[in-house]
Amino acid sequence: MARPEHEQHRDGSETGASAPSELRRTLSARHLTMIAVGGSIGTGLFVASGATIAQAGPGGALLGYVLIGVMVYFLMTSLGELAAAMPVSGSFSTYGARYVDEGFGFALGWNYWYNWAVTVAVDLVAAQLVMAYWFPSVPGVYWSALFLAITFGLNALSARGFGEAEFWFALIKVFAVLAFVAMGVMMLLGIIRGGESGGVANWTVGDAPFAGGFAALIGVAMVVGFSFQGTELIGIAAGESKDPARNLPRAVRQVFWRILLFYVAAILVIGLLIPYTDPHLLRNDVTDISVSPFALIFERAGLLGAASVMNAVVLTSVLSAGNSGMYAATRMLYSLARDGKAPRVFGRISRNGVPLWALLATAAVAALCFFTFVFSPNAVYIWLLNTSGMTGFIAWLGIAISHYRFRRGYLRHGHHLADLPYVSPYFPFGPIFAFVLCLIITLGQNYQAFLQDRIDWGGVVATYIGIPLFLLIWAGYKLVRGSRFVRYRDMQFPIAPKRTTEDLSASGVATETA
Repeated sequence: MARPEHEQHRDGSETGASAPSELRRTLSARHLTMIAVGGSIGTGLFVASGATIAQAGPGGALLGYVLIGVMVYFLMTSLGELAAAMPVSGSFSTYGARYVDEGFGFALGWNYWYNWAVTVAVDLVAAQLVMAYWFPSVPGVYWSALFLAITFGLNALSARGFGEAEFWFALIKVFAVLAFVAMGVMMLLGIIRGGESGGVANWTVGDAPFAGGFAALIGVAMVVGFSFQGTELIGIAAGESKDPARNLPRAVRQVFWRILLFYVAAILVIGLLIPYTDPHLLRNDVTDISVSPFALIFERAGLLGAASVMNAVVLTSVLSAGNSGMYAATRMLYSLARDGKAPRVFGRISRNGVPLWALLATAAVAALCFFTFVFSPNAVYIWLLNTSGMTGFIAWLGIAISHYRFRRGYLRHGHHLADLPYVSPYFPFGPIFAFVLCLIITLGQNYQAFLQDRIDWGGVVATYIGIPLFLLIWAGYKLVRGSRFVRYRDMQFPIAPKRTTEDLSASGVATETA
C-alpha cells in the first residue's frame, strides 16, 4: 500500500520539512508562473508553428490553437484544484492512486518519469542540431555532454536554483514572442515595410482560411497538443512551492491567458504576413532554424542575422525544456520512492534539499542522447521523440480522470467547496471535455497509417507503444499488489481549516458549493 502523505499545515508546509528526507518549499509565485510558461513555449511555437499553418491554413491553425488552448485551460484548473488541496511533488501519481486506483497512480507516475527523462535526451539531441548551425565541424556529443552537465548542475544546486534558471530562460522566450508580435503588427500597419504586403489577403489564398478540412485540423491538434505540454509542470512544482494555497491558484489563472495570448497572437501574425502556400513553411523542423516563421518575418523586416537570433532563442528553449524535464522527472521518481513504488534510495535527499539519487537516475536516461555517437543526430532525435510522444497525453488524461473523481468523492463525503483553497470552474464539463478531446488526439495521432494500402506497422508501433506499456504496468501492479478501483466511500481527503470570507476574497477563490 502507498505510504500516507506527510501532514501539512494550512500554508502547505510539511511537518518536519527540515528533515533530510523532505523537500523544501523555496519556489515563489513568480517561479511557478514562469515554470509553466517556459515549459509550454518552445520549438513547437518557434519552429513547428509554420508547418501547422501550411497544413491547415491560417484559420485552421488558429482554430486548432484556440481549441487545444481551451482544453489545456480546463486541465490547468483541474490540476490547480488538486494541487492546491494536496501540494505534493508526485502530484499525478498521488492523485491517481488516491482517487482512481493505486495501480493507475503507479503507472501514471512511472509513465511521467519516463516521459520527461526521455524528453531531456530529446532536448540534448536537439541542442546538437541547433549548435551545428554555428559549429558544423564540432562533434555533437560534445554539446550534449556540456548541456547535460549544465542541466544536472542547475538541478543539483537546489529547487530555487532550478526555479531561478527557469525564470530567466522563460523570460527570454517571452521577450522573443512579444518582440515578434510587435514587429508583425507594425508590418501589418505599414510602419515597417518588408517583403510582401500580407494582411487579410493571405486568408483568401487557395483554400484558405481552412485548408485540408477536418483531417488537417486533427493533424494540427496533435502538433499543438505537443506544443502546450509542459503547463502541467506547475503541479510537480507544487511540492516545493511557498504557500501553495495562495500561489498555485494565482499561477493557474495567470499562466493560461499568457500562454494562449502568446500562441494565438503569434499564429495570427504569421498567418497574416505569410501565405500558407509559402514553401518555406512546409520545411519547418528543428534542423533548419533559418526557415522558422519567426526568422522569415524578422528577415523581411530588415533585421540582419535573424536566423542567428532565432537560433539563439531556440537554443534557450531547448535548454529550458531540458532543465524543466530534469526537474519534473527527478521529483516524480522521488515521490514514487517515498510512496514505496520505487527503490527507496531514490527517496533520499541531499543537504540542500535535492533528491540526488533520483536526479542521477534521470540523468542516466538522458544520456541516451549519446547514441548520436553511433547513429545520426536526426535519426536519434526522431527515435527518442516517437518513444516519448504519447506519454504526455496519458498524463493529461490522468489529470482529468483524477479531478473528476476527486470532486465527486469530496462532495459525497459532505465536504464544502468553500473549504478548498481553489475551486475549478465549469465542473463537470471541464474535465469531461478535456478527457474526450485529449483521448481523440491520443488515438488519432497516426490515424493516417491505417488509411494507406499497406499499413506502416513500424510507424504505428512507434506512435502508440506508450498506450500498451501504460496498461501493462497498471495491470502488472494490480496483479502483484492486488489493488482495486477506489470507491467513493473509501476516499480520503485533506481537510483544510475553515476559511474566512476575507481569506477567500484575498486569494480570488471561487466559492460555489455545487
